[in-house]
Amino acid sequence: MSYNTENIRNIALAGHAGAGKTTLFEALLHAGGVIQTPGSVERGTTQSDTDAQEKARGHSIDSAIASIDRDGCHINLIDTAGYADFRGGSLAAFAAVETVAVVVNAAIGIEHGTRRMMEHARQRGLARVLVINRIDTEGTRLPALVDALREEFGPECLPVNLPAQGGKAVLDCFFQADGETDFSSLAAAHQQIIDQVVEINEATMGAYLDRGEASLSREQLHDAFEQCLREGHLVPICFVSARSGAGVPELLDLAGRLLPNPAEGNPPPFLNGEGEPVTVNPDPRQHVIADVFKIVNDPFVGKLGVFRVWQGTIRRDTQLFVDDSRKPFKVGHLFRLNGKAHEEIEQAIPGDIAAVAKVEEIHFDAVLHDSHEEDRIHLAPMAFPQPMFGLALTPRHKGQEQKLSQALARLAEEDPCLRTEHHKELNETVVRGLSELHLKVMVERMRERYGVEVDTHPPRIAYRETIAGRADGHHRHKKQTGGAGQFGEVFLRVEPLERGGGFEFVDEVKGGVIPNQFLPAIEKGVRQAMETGAVAGYPMQDVRVTVYDGKYHPVDSKEVAFISAGKKAFMDAVGKARPIVLEPIVDVEVAIPESSVGDVTGSLAGKRARIMGTDTQRGGEILIRAQAPLAELTDYPTELKSMTGGQGRYSLDLSHYEPVPPPVQKQLAEAWKPHVEED
Repeated sequence: MSYNTENIRNIALAGHAGAGKTTLFEALLHAGGVIQTPGSVERGTTQSDTDAQEKARGHSIDSAIASIDRDGCHINLIDTAGYADFRGGSLAAFAAVETVAVVVNAAIGIEHGTRRMMEHARQRGLARVLVINRIDTEGTRLPALVDALREEFGPECLPVNLPAQGGKAVLDCFFQADGETDFSSLAAAHQQIIDQVVEINEATMGAYLDRGEASLSREQLHDAFEQCLREGHLVPICFVSARSGAGVPELLDLAGRLLPNPAEGNPPPFLNGEGEPVTVNPDPRQHVIADVFKIVNDPFVGKLGVFRVWQGTIRRDTQLFVDDSRKPFKVGHLFRLNGKAHEEIEQAIPGDIAAVAKVEEIHFDAVLHDSHEEDRIHLAPMAFPQPMFGLALTPRHKGQEQKLSQALARLAEEDPCLRTEHHKELNETVVRGLSELHLKVMVERMRERYGVEVDTHPPRIAYRETIAGRADGHHRHKKQTGGAGQFGEVFLRVEPLERGGGFEFVDEVKGGVIPNQFLPAIEKGVRQAMETGAVAGYPMQDVRVTVYDGKYHPVDSKEVAFISAGKKAFMDAVGKARPIVLEPIVDVEVAIPESSVGDVTGSLAGKRARIMGTDTQRGGEILIRAQAPLAELTDYPTELKSMTGGQGRYSLDLSHYEPVPPPVQKQLAEAWKPHVEED
C-alpha cells in the first residue's frame, strides 16, 4: 500500500437522473488510468452499471464503487443512482464519504434531484461540490446557470474553474488569475473566490489584508479552502464535459489538492449505547471501527459487506465482531471494489473503503470492530425516505413460498428502502418500496437472480389506528381446568400521545397487587392487541398505557394469564377511548409541462390533495408541490402518464398520518368485521 489516510479522498457522485454521473464516473476512471477506454451507458459497457436491469434501462439502480491512484492520492469514487426511486442506496453512500459532488446537466439546469442531494449532503455535514456537466452542449447559457445555482443554494457557490474555448477546456481560477474564458473574467472570478476563502479565519484574513495574496502560501490557501468546505462557507463550482473529457483531469486535480481527506472532514456522528456522541479517531493504531454501508449478494463470491473504515486497520486474518455479537469472524479475504471486479488487498486503513465476503451476520449499517469496548457504538442513522408503495406477491408456481421468502430477504438486505411484510390474517406477503418503478425492478431481479416468478396485486394501504380520548379498561382472566388454573386481573388506562409518539407502557401499580414479574406479560398482551388493531385490523400507534391496579393468585397466576388479561383490558379501554383510523399523508412533487397544469391540479384536488405551491423550472417545466392521502394515489402513475402524454414524473415521501374521513373509517371497519367474527 503506497498511501496513508491523508492521501485518501472519498467522493460520491450524486444528482438528478440524466445529469451524466455515470459518464463522468467513466471519464474520471479513464483520466486516472484505471480503464483504457470509457464505457458507454447506451452500449451497456460501463464499470458501474453492470446489473442486467441497469443495462436494459440505461440508468443506474445501485451505487458502484471504484478507486483511482493518481499523483500519490487514492480517490474512492461512488457513482450513485439519480432516479428518486432508487435513492436509498444513494443516501447510504453518503455515510462513507467526506465529499458529495452534485452533478448538474448544463443543458437543463437545476432539477429536483439537484435540490434533494444538496440538502441531504448539507444535513449530513459533508463538503459539497457542484459539477456542471455537458458544458460543450450548443446553446447552453452557463453564466445564467451559475447565477441560478447561487440564487438557489447561496452566494457561497463560486466557480473554482471556468470553461474556455467553447467548452473544450477549463481554466483554474483559484490558483490562476489571468486567461481567456468563455463568459467571465478569470481575474474577477479569482478575486471573488479568494475573498470568500480567506475570510474564513482571522489569521488568514489578517495576512491577506496586511500583505496581499502573495503572502499566502498554497498550504495556507488549502487549509482555508478545506475549512470553508467543512463549515459550508464555500461550495465550489466546477465545469466538465464528461463526453469529451474537458475539465475531467482538472476535477481530479481539485480532489487531490483541495478536497478534504478523512482526517479533515467533519467528524462522523457516531453514538454509544446511550445515544451520546462518540469521537472516532482516524488513527491506524486504534481499535477497529468500520461501518457497513452496502450489502451485495454476489452470485460468485456470496454475500459482500462493503464498509468504510473509520478507525484502526483491518488486515487479512483479523478477528472482527459484528455489532454486539460475542462470536468473531475471521477476515479470510479483503477486497477493494472496482465496479464489478474484486481486487484482493492486504489491509484497509482509516478512510479506506473495502469489503469482506461470506459473513452471514453482516447487515446494512452494521459496525465491525475488534474490541468489545466498541460493541455498542453505531453510526447515527440516516433519514431514509419511507417506502410507501406496496405490492402483494403470490408465487406463480406452487411450492416456491420458501424460495420467495429467501429472495425477498436477500433483496431487502441490499436496499435500505425495501421492506417486506407478511399479514397473517390475510395470508398476504407485501413488499414496499419508493415507487412503482422501484418495485417493478425488484420483481424483475427476483426472477432473474433467484428464479422466482410472482403474480402481483395492490396490497392494503398502510393505515394505522390510534385513540382520540382517555379511558379505563379492566379484565379478569380466570380459567380452571382441573389442576392448577389460570388467574390474572388487570386495570389499566389508555390515553393518546401526540402524533408520532409511538407507544409508552407505564407501571403505576402500588402495594405489589401485581408482582413485577408479571408486568412484562401484561405489556406483551397489550402489544399483541396493538398489532391487530381495534377498529379495522391495522396496527395501533401513539398510545400510552398505564397499568395501575389488578390482582394475582399465588398458585394460579401465570404469565399466560396476564398476557390474556392485559390484551383484553386494553381492548376494553380502547373501545371507550374513541378509536380512529389514521391514513398516511404523503408529500407529492409532480413535474409536468406547463400545458398540463390545469388537468393535473384538478386531478389532485379530486384526490383530497392540498396544493402547497408551484414553481417554474428551467425550460418551462412546472413543479407542483402537494400533500395527499396515499390511498388516493394507487393508480396515479397511469393517470399522470395519460394527462401529460408521458412527460410527467412525480415522487412521494411520507409526511405524516391523519384521521381518515368518517365515511372511510366506517367502510374500513365494515370490511374488517368478517375477520373479527371468524376469530
